[in-house]
Amino acid sequence: MRDYLLTLCVTAAVTYLLTGPVRKFAIATGAMPEIRARDVHREPTPRLGGIAMFFGLCAGLLVADHLQNLNSVFELSNEPRALLSGAALIWLIGVLDDKFELDALIKLGAQMISAGVMVMQGLTILWLPIPGVGTVALTQWQGTLLTVALVVLTINAVNFVDGLDGLAAGMVCIAAAAFFLYAYRIWFSYGIEAAAPATLFAAILMGMCLGFLPHNMHPARIFMGDSGSMLIGLILAASAISITGQVDPDALKIFEGSTKAATHAALPVFIPLVLPLTIIAIPMADLVLAIVRRTWKGQSPFAADRGHLHHRLLEIGHSHSRAVLIMYFWSALIAFGTLAYSVHSTSMWIVLSVVLLSAVGLVLLLLPRFSPRAPRWAEAVVPPRYRRRVRAVLDTEPEAPEAADLAGEDRVEEELEPVPAGVNGATAIGHRSRFSDRSKAGARG
Repeated sequence: MRDYLLTLCVTAAVTYLLTGPVRKFAIATGAMPEIRARDVHREPTPRLGGIAMFFGLCAGLLVADHLQNLNSVFELSNEPRALLSGAALIWLIGVLDDKFELDALIKLGAQMISAGVMVMQGLTILWLPIPGVGTVALTQWQGTLLTVALVVLTINAVNFVDGLDGLAAGMVCIAAAAFFLYAYRIWFSYGIEAAAPATLFAAILMGMCLGFLPHNMHPARIFMGDSGSMLIGLILAASAISITGQVDPDALKIFEGSTKAATHAALPVFIPLVLPLTIIAIPMADLVLAIVRRTWKGQSPFAADRGHLHHRLLEIGHSHSRAVLIMYFWSALIAFGTLAYSVHSTSMWIVLSVVLLSAVGLVLLLLPRFSPRAPRWAEAVVPPRYRRRVRAVLDTEPEAPEAADLAGEDRVEEELEPVPAGVNGATAIGHRSRFSDRSKAGARG
């Protein structure tokens, strides 16, 4: 664990230290596209944050290669080299897209080629544990198609969710943390060396996201761009492929005894089939809904719009930061809930806790629909929108008698002058009316 933590810290430090110079480089090279119809920031903000993240990946792999306990990963497996090859290719395409706005079909082809490069070097799904059947060996073509499909889906799911400051990096970091804990348990508790590459990939991915987040949290000074979102999506997919398709469930020696006992004991093995999907459940749901929505309207599935989940959170009244935190909450609940169930599948407390936290999450989603007012004695410790004196100020405006029916904070925001764009490239949303007309969001992305 100490070596993994050291690798994580080095990756985070390199990514953090390089992001500042990369921001200056992006500004100097003009990698600051104009504001698009679907964007929520007010001024052009530099991209190319993926450059710092890629060098953080290289630093993490280099350090791990020189650590005594992790050096065996590079000696016994070709997966780190396969990951670096695929990551370099997808990162290069992402850098070109951040600067020149490549066509969506070109990026899709590059994603498939990157997955193919990893498959050619051994990072592929060899077998699948199927409940009630056991371990099913896949042919070369079946493993290749399944691997490419998983890589492409994960990359685009992460890319679609990258719409608010810190959203994609934070959600992928949460997913990587859950996956790291699971992979480390398989590697350390069961002594299966085949799980070591996936554990290393998850630790490095956490470091990349943690190092970039301080620069990307609202208000963001730099965006990761496609060079970053496609990169972390590929690494996340590679981790899932490594542990799902390379670790033989028979090595866990749990398929012994009666059929009922073996089936119950196999639950922790079948969970990994679902875990790679649950850790990106929110981005994947956003991807599917976007494809259905655009196809239903007769548009291309690659046409950009303002109908993503994070846009809807802004529409119903959540602030930028609260929308991001809500997405974090649901991602952590799904990922760590599935992880906890894989460890203690017989515990009802886990199921009850997930249900209770889900109810809390629903309340947080609907919070803007309510306008509660705190008692006067508590006004000093609650946010301004819940204070009664805000409504009293609004009642004194003779030209807007209907303002008394509105939430205090919302009405005050409409009366203020537009906030000028920050000098640090900050992103911010404007009035909520910006999100009411989605027909204007026809810009390509």
